[in-house]
Amino acid sequence: MHFQFPFTALSVLWTLTFAAHLVLLVVLMGRDRVRQFPWFTVNITLVALRLLTSRLLFGRLPQVTMAEVFIIMAAAGAFVSLMVVVEVARRAFRGARRVSWLIGALVLMAAGAAVLRFWGQWPAWATFKSAPPLNVAQLLAQKAMLLADVENIGLGLLVILFGRRSGAGFKSKAQQVAIGLMTASLSQLGIQAIWERIAATAQPHSQQEYEHVIGLRDKLFNTNNAVYIAVLIWWIVCLWIDPPKEVTEEEPVPEAVSGSVLRIPMPVERPAPVEDVVAEDGSVHGRELPRGPE
Repeated sequence: MHFQFPFTALSVLWTLTFAAHLVLLVVLMGRDRVRQFPWFTVNITLVALRLLTSRLLFGRLPQVTMAEVFIIMAAAGAFVSLMVVVEVARRAFRGARRVSWLIGALVLMAAGAAVLRFWGQWPAWATFKSAPPLNVAQLLAQKAMLLADVENIGLGLLVILFGRRSGAGFKSKAQQVAIGLMTASLSQLGIQAIWERIAATAQPHSQQEYEHVIGLRDKLFNTNNAVYIAVLIWWIVCLWIDPPKEVTEEEPVPEAVSGSVLRIPMPVERPAPVEDVVAEDGSVHGRELPRGPE
């Protein structure tokens, strides 16, 4: 017996993703994380807005108008994603030396430039100049998002390997945000690479084979959405929990001096009256008197 549900996998994933974004925004504002990660908060807000726009406006506007809206939002999202990379890097490596910071930035930029050069085709310069502005904006938005994904992966690896030396250990919010960004970008680029490989090699000869390829694409994209939901849950939990408090220098632990008795400052008390009875074991009213080194 097969049960028929009115909800599709895509609608369920959309609902969970949008709800997780709203919860994450509540956590960011309620736990005062907006001040620490303003660009990250803007990025989450833009993604939630794009999800809501796609559901409310799809099929209700002309295709050209819809394309303009989504391309503009994609370009804005790509710019904000790059700013998130800079923001997380600055918070994670704020204790690093300037030379180390510059070396890491150069490595990330070189890796991003290499991926942009060899992943995907660039149109000829003549075609690029004569293309409509909307197509140019779409191409730049796609390349910027690709660059942001590469930078997220590289930054996540650097934070995991060297963040502890700069004060961004595993329990730091900067590393937790970086791990989530790296995981989401790894899933995005991995699914994209697999689908591009399938699309380049698949040669359907019938409608059934074509539908099989399309179904495989939908499963890959749903897997990517499921991974992103897991990343959102990771951010919600990590950003809700406050980091453990560290011992400050205002409460020093007394240390013993070599060759002497451990000296702990005692509160000043009034001297005991002469009439107090001193016991044979050297105690006054049950409190042992301090003894010097023998």
